[in-house]
Amino acid sequence: MPKGEILAGYLAPHPPHLVYGENPPQNEPRSQGGWEPLRWAYERARQTLDELKPDVLLVHSPHWITQQGHHFLGVPRLTGKSVDPIFPNLFRYSFGLDVDVELAEACAAEGARLGLTTKMMRNPGFRVDYGTITTLHMIRPQWDIPVVGISANNSPYYLTTEEGLEEMDLLGRATRAAIEATGRRAVLLASNTLCHYHFHEEPEPPEDMSKEHPENMAGYLWDMRIIDLLRRGRVKETFEVLPRFIEEAFAEVKSGAFTWMFAAMGYPEIPGELHGYGTVIGTGNAVMEWNLVKAGLAHAA
Repeated sequence: MPKGEILAGYLAPHPPHLVYGENPPQNEPRSQGGWEPLRWAYERARQTLDELKPDVLLVHSPHWITQQGHHFLGVPRLTGKSVDPIFPNLFRYSFGLDVDVELAEACAAEGARLGLTTKMMRNPGFRVDYGTITTLHMIRPQWDIPVVGISANNSPYYLTTEEGLEEMDLLGRATRAAIEATGRRAVLLASNTLCHYHFHEEPEPPEDMSKEHPENMAGYLWDMRIIDLLRRGRVKETFEVLPRFIEEAFAEVKSGAFTWMFAAMGYPEIPGELHGYGTVIGTGNAVMEWNLVKAGLAHAA
């Protein structure tokens, strides 16, 4: 078996408003559009993903919360309806996805070997969270690539931020080892928003873009600082300021997907490609790509 490798990582935020604005047949609510800059950013990301031709998509979502350990989807085929508990008026999505159970089990085993608490999710009626579904729909609406879904055990919220992110670093290293051992050509999806300050009331209709702007100026400036560092490939400096960014911008990257993804990729000091930035109910969202094939760190199909 050839050695597996990570082809790319994407910062792939999950506001359900983006699915709502796109009006796919799987989602019950209908919209007049909205959030076009972010939806078009995802369209550009879809094009590069298509060129990579991965075997599997791995997604870490902050909305599948497991307080004890890191859990992995472990059922070959999952179907059902995913509903956003905060925005059920926008997101009631009938999903069907195939799971790469072999790779998921390898990730869990490697994580346990590194000292993490891991568990396989074997419930065939499990309702996949809206964060996982939104990210997967926006990056690959065809739903034709198997996935590995990973939970957020929220260790950065119960430990110090630094201790929690160290655990996510271990999870990333375990993920990389599992990908290499199983021969998979994999793409990683960090389902994270940046600044997470948000409005508490939505306009009528929700897609009224005249009401959409950053909720917090300081958070917006932090987003621009982080994106600028990432666009210039200054990854080490990004992680040096990450705890302060998390604290001052209430950044959702605290939940760990961003750190997991970069740890799995080996923290490559390469420029990230910004496909687009926009706000959703005031939160900051960037769709970004780190293409390891283009950087010469992985092999083309």
